Amino acid sequence: MTVHEPRPGNALTRFLASGSAGGVALALATVLALVASNSTWSDAYADFQGTSATVAIGRWLVLEKPLVIWINDLWMAIFFLLVGLEIKREWLVGELSSRSQALLPAVAAIGGMAVPALIYAALNHGDEDALRGWAIPSATDIAFALGIVLLLGKRVPTSLRVFLTAVAVIDDLGAILLIAVFYTHGVSLPMLGAAGLGTLVLVALNRAGVERVDVYVVVGLAIWVCVLKSGVHATLAGVITALAIPLRSSGGGSPLQRLEHALHPWVSFLVLPMFAFMNAGVSLAGVSFGTLLEGVPLGIALGLVLGKTLGIYGSSWLLFRRGIADLPAGASRRQFVGICTLCGIGFTMSLFIGGLAFEGFDDDYATRLRLGVLGGSLIAGTLGTFILLGGRTKTAP
Repeated sequence: MTVHEPRPGNALTRFLASGSAGGVALALATVLALVASNSTWSDAYADFQGTSATVAIGRWLVLEKPLVIWINDLWMAIFFLLVGLEIKREWLVGELSSRSQALLPAVAAIGGMAVPALIYAALNHGDEDALRGWAIPSATDIAFALGIVLLLGKRVPTSLRVFLTAVAVIDDLGAILLIAVFYTHGVSLPMLGAAGLGTLVLVALNRAGVERVDVYVVVGLAIWVCVLKSGVHATLAGVITALAIPLRSSGGGSPLQRLEHALHPWVSFLVLPMFAFMNAGVSLAGVSFGTLLEGVPLGIALGLVLGKTLGIYGSSWLLFRRGIADLPAGASRRQFVGICTLCGIGFTMSLFIGGLAFEGFDDDYATRLRLGVLGGSLIAGTLGTFILLGGRTKTAP
C-alpha cells in the first residue's frame, strides 16, 4: 500500500506557526524568573526550586529529587524526544533528506558550534574549572530564534526560515553528542547495559512493524530510568526512543508525525517555559559591570554573539565561494548575516549544557552562566533583528 506522507513543507509550516507563540511563552517565563529571584519573592522562588518530589514503585524503585532536577532530567527528556522526532523526520523526508539540501546547513552548523567554543576556550584558557563550559555557547534556541523570524513576517524569505530550522536541528544533534561524550561521569556499566537492552527492544519493535506509539513510550520510560541510574544524562533516552518510532504506518499515516504534532504544544507552552522559569532566575545582588567581563560570562556572550555569526557565515561563505552551495533563494547577503546572528540566541540549550558543565560547582558559576547566556542571547536577538529589518528580500527573476 502506498503511504502518502504529509509534505515536509506542511509539517514545517505547522512547526513554524507554533514557534512565535512558544518564543513569547519562553520570554514571559524568563522575565518571571528574573523578577522572582530579584524581589521579596526570592526565598519562595528558591524553596519552589528545591521542593522535593518522590516517585516510588514499591521498594524496587525510589526516585527522590528536587523539582528543578525533575524538570531538568525528566521534562527535558520530553523535549529531547521531540528533538529526536524532528531530526529523524528532517533526515528521512524533510529539508535534510538529500546531500544537496543538507550540505549548507550541516557545514554552517559545524562552524557555528566550533567557533563559539574556541572563543570561550581562548578567554578561559587559564581556568581549568571554567573551561568545562566550553560547549555552552555552541547551541541555538530554536523557539526564540524562530519566534523572532515569524514576528518579522515577510521581511524574512521562507528559504531563510528553512535554513535556520535546519541549522538548529543539526545544532541540537551536536548538543546531544556533546552531552553524551563530554558531560557523562561515573558510568554504571550494569545500568548502561540495561539501557542497551531496552534500546534493542525498541529496535525489535520497529522491525516487527509495531505502530502503537504508547508501546515505544513505555519502553522509553524504562530506558530513561536505566540511563538516569547509569550516570549518562537521562534526557538522551528521549532521543533513543524517538529514533525507534516508525515514520510510516500500514494505514498510510505517520506515527512519528502524529506524536511530533501532539508533543509540540506541550513542549512549547509547558516544558520549555517551566525549564526557563526554574533555570533562568539569577540574583543581580552584588553583580557589577566587572562581573560581566569575567571569563565565563564574557566567553559565553562573545561566543553566542560573535562566534555564532562568524562560524555560521564564515563556513557558509567558503561553500559559496567555491560554488558548492548557493545563498538561500530570495535572500540578500545582509539577511543571511541577520539569520546567522539570530542563531546566537542560545538560551534553553545553553542553560542546559551549562547546568551539566558546572554541576556541583558553587553558585558563582551558576550566576555567571546565566548572565552570559541571557546577555549574549539578548544581544544576538536584538542585533539579528535590526540586521533583518534593514535587509531587502530579493525578487525572483
